[in-house]
Amino acid sequence: MIKFAIYGKGGIGKSTIACNISAALAEKGLTVMQIGCDPKADSTSLLHGGERIPTVLDLTRKTGGKFTLDDVVQTTESGVLCVEAGGPVPGLGCAGRGIINALESLEKLGAYERFKPDVVVYDVLGDVVCGGFSMPMRKGYADKIFVVCSGEKMSRYAAANICMAVDNFKGRGYASLGGIILNRRGVPDEDKSAEELAADFDTKVIAAVDRSEDIPLAEEQGRAVINSAPDSLAAKQLRAVAESVYAVCGGE
Repeated sequence: MIKFAIYGKGGIGKSTIACNISAALAEKGLTVMQIGCDPKADSTSLLHGGERIPTVLDLTRKTGGKFTLDDVVQTTESGVLCVEAGGPVPGLGCAGRGIINALESLEKLGAYERFKPDVVVYDVLGDVVCGGFSMPMRKGYADKIFVVCSGEKMSRYAAANICMAVDNFKGRGYASLGGIILNRRGVPDEDKSAEELAADFDTKVIAAVDRSEDIPLAEEQGRAVINSAPDSLAAKQLRAVAESVYAVCGGE
């Protein structure tokens, strides 16, 4: 089983890229599970026609923890198995607890044994990389971390923080850095800036995606570009991202 996490600054396109990676790998015939670890609980919405699914944290609150795998694992038309960790009531509680609760609940309920995914994708908000947000980096969860960034200053700053967090866990046998995914925003020297960031952490820019009208059009439909415009350049580039990530993780 291949397990990796996609991290990135809020709004940088990490969930769009994660959903398209999942759709592209499912297109190859692999069984894919995507676990949304963003408190907004919209990580998997592009695989569900734009709709949000029940979250582990919401179900925990409503049932006192008495729920089943069928309550939290939703299957899409593309075959991707989707889970959303969820977040606390605004202003109350710790968002990171939702991630911890979700991952522990999936293990307790035997999700991996029942569904036998070939690939597990964790989609994680990367503005904060402490506590529960670092949970997917820890031993037993993701094996590789991929960071989505653009050439914009704040995006690179957030990406550097994520890379530092991965580096700090290096000696514990936790997930290692798999590379940078460049989501181009058209800023000057963007490719060079991303390559310099990657070099700072002894990794590489493994793939890049250009700005495209097909991406927001697909999002308006609540679909991944892979499914809404399968022959577009954007879909081709996103399939290449999926292939690169899969190869770095040891897939063939």
